[in-house]
Amino acid sequence: MTRLFPLSALAAVFLVLVALAVVPAGALPAQPAAGEVFDGCTTIAVGKLASADGSVITTHTCDSYDGRTWVDVVPPGRFRQDARCWLSNQTDGMIAPGDTTGMRYDHSIPQVRETNGYLWGFYPLMNQHQLAIGEATFGGKEELHSDAGLLNCYELTRLMAERCRTAREAIALADELLTEYGYNDKGECLILSDPQEAWVFEVVGPGVGKVGAVWAARRVPDDEVFVSANMSRIREIDLADPDCLASANVFSTAEELGLWDSDSGQTFEFCYTYASRTSMAGRRREWRVFSLLAPSREFDPNGENFPFSIKPDTLVAVADIMHLYRDTYEDTPFDMTKFMLVPDEEGKMVKSPYANPFMSYDQMPLWKITGGWNERGERTIARYYCVYFTICQSRSWLPDPVGGLVWFAWDNPAMSCHLPLYSCLTEVPESFRTGGGTEGRPPYTRQSAWWAFNRASVIAAHRWGDMRHDVAAVRDSLLTEMLDAQAEVEAKAVKLFEKKPSRAVKYLTEYSLERCNQVVDAYWRLGDDLWTKYDQKF
Repeated sequence: MTRLFPLSALAAVFLVLVALAVVPAGALPAQPAAGEVFDGCTTIAVGKLASADGSVITTHTCDSYDGRTWVDVVPPGRFRQDARCWLSNQTDGMIAPGDTTGMRYDHSIPQVRETNGYLWGFYPLMNQHQLAIGEATFGGKEELHSDAGLLNCYELTRLMAERCRTAREAIALADELLTEYGYNDKGECLILSDPQEAWVFEVVGPGVGKVGAVWAARRVPDDEVFVSANMSRIREIDLADPDCLASANVFSTAEELGLWDSDSGQTFEFCYTYASRTSMAGRRREWRVFSLLAPSREFDPNGENFPFSIKPDTLVAVADIMHLYRDTYEDTPFDMTKFMLVPDEEGKMVKSPYANPFMSYDQMPLWKITGGWNERGERTIARYYCVYFTICQSRSWLPDPVGGLVWFAWDNPAMSCHLPLYSCLTEVPESFRTGGGTEGRPPYTRQSAWWAFNRASVIAAHRWGDMRHDVAAVRDSLLTEMLDAQAEVEAKAVKLFEKKPSRAVKYLTEYSLERCNQVVDAYWRLGDDLWTKYDQKF
């Protein structure tokens, strides 16, 4: 869905045209390699010794034009010994276990006797054992893609959530399933985390017409932070290192396809053998995350390769991650709005209140002046086409129903507000379940939570320079209230759990429903207030 912004925002664009003339053509990076993905998700992992409270953290921005705008609770299941698990070849993320409308179940594999419950969005968010999943597509080389396998990324992560308790179990399951049934999707980076550790799992196809997969995995050190931004991040593979794993064919497939020659003396690097790292759209986000978390390192914004993971300068809190994902490169050389200037009352040139970093790519060809890729400009961390954004905390010192927490936000991370969804929930608000429609967008309705946040976000983008402060005032007040209440809420939940686990589940479900409804109502009011306050200023 293309979002348009007002022509009034172009009032000072003539000043931009002047800037275009002074930008040397050679300043623009090369176009992304064929098959490379650069518009998608950004995912981060924080080890338990790098986080402020000792939790293992996984994040995921579901940056997609056609993603699921609803969330489901998938309950645990029990099955007969001869039951089958049906698989769908749909690759648009619209599927969910239990869906019957429009589903295409194409194949089946043996079902397990018991499955885990979990929260399901575009992908599984977190299961009842605090296993969380983050995702970023990197595409991989075209000759790797195969349609001969049965499993796409959606179904692979679903099976991980349903059948596994830990990140290591998820990797072992992936190896087993992909070897037997094959992978039929693009190259993906999955962050798999549990209360003890986080792993990065990267997977590509085995080649056209072949069944199987090629994958590599690395453990994120407990005191470090990792980021993936639509490019493969695993380089050299040392199978003697217990924190490095790979498929049995990781080297042989590269030689069979002519992607690497073991006799050449060339170092095998997974990211270059099976993908590429040419796009600045991904590399710049890697730089930005690392530079914000460890400014002392002074990372090069034009660098091609950064460390796999880094130690942050200070321990990372959930609120820090929320702030990081709102980033639009403001006050850096890559700020897309820095040339949009207008004279103030004293005649001084200042940034226009209409300047915003979220204009549609096809609306203005001017972004090339900022040094982005191709004609499209910089690809910031916060994106207007984000469907939802999660920060998943897995906490070893708490029982699973209390320790597993998904901070969930709809729409643009720069303008949204996170909500606490505990992994034990038996239901989510009705407004969270209202979705569907063309390309996953529900028809506009006040019954849909997604529309509340999307509406406020789109309105605010029309006069970003002013309205973002109104959004922040509402968002920050709500977040402060929820973050301040968390310790008391969870202490009460633990006491209830010790008496009877089901009482803790009921209490946390009711608490999450109350908070979700509170924030959704606040964002509906926010949209109304923005219309009213700025009625004469559009």
